[in-house]
This record gives sequence, C-alpha cells and structure tokens, in this order.
Amino acid sequence: MSALKEGDKAPIFKGLNQDNNTISLDDFKGKKVILYFYPKDNTPGCTAESCNLSDNYDELTNQGFEVIGVSPDSITSHQKFIAKHSLRFNLIADTEKEILEMYNAWGEKKMYGKTYMGVLRKTFIIDEEGTIIKIFEKVKTKDHTNQILSELNK
Repeated sequence: MSALKEGDKAPIFKGLNQDNNTISLDDFKGKKVILYFYPKDNTPGCTAESCNLSDNYDELTNQGFEVIGVSPDSITSHQKFIAKHSLRFNLIADTEKEILEMYNAWGEKKMYGKTYMGVLRKTFIIDEEGTIIKIFEKVKTKDHTNQILSELNK
C-alpha cells in the first residue's frame, strides 16, 4: 500500500476496543479524530503519550476531537492499561495488524544494529469529512496534545 499523505481520505477501519465492541472510523463521522498508533501498553513512551492525551481529553473533546489509540496489544492488555492509568478513550486491539498496515504504521525498525518489523509511532488527524489533515511521524510523547493543537492552530 502506498504511503498515506495529508489530503488523502482516511482508510475506513474496524477493530475491537477494550470492551470487545467494534469501533469503526464511520462511527465518528462529523467529528475530528486523533488516531494514534503506539507500540505497546505500559511502556514508558507509550504510557507518556497516552496519559498526555488522556490528561488533556476535556480540552480535546471541547475542540471537537475524539481520541482513538491503536496497538497490536490484546483487549485484556488494553483493559489493564486503561485501568492502571485512568485513560478516557478507546484503545483498539489490532492483534492482526490490519489497521496498522492500512495506515502504514507497521514497518521496518532498527535498534542496536538489528532490523525488525514493528509499530511505527504515528498520529493521524482526520477531519469531520474523513480526510487526513495532519500526520505526525515524530511524536513528542510527553507533550503530544500541545504538539497537535499548536500545529493545527497555525
């Protein structure tokens, strides 16, 4: 699949959230969506990013955003992650990596000289019509809300 870019229609996805309910991008028509992809529940960077978005959830929803996180972790893992950190939005368990691949958020990574496949931390901002208006490929995990809002309010 070719890389998604700003101005493209966001691919319509379906996945199971932490409550084993199906969530689809179609469920959020008329709302702006912050769709963020992260590697693993309860790891330092992923926890910082998720908590930053959750801590600022009221501000984001007041500006018309809905937040959805996606990782290859299981529903059970997401339930524990949400409970431990009081996260306030849906997390999709993409164990088959279908959504990750659809959004080009699964790919080759390098660490300590080794190459492996893994989650590419990315955030997509999708407008009310389903168009990608911003892609963040360099995510500031500890200050992601400000990163998003300052870029969109330019």
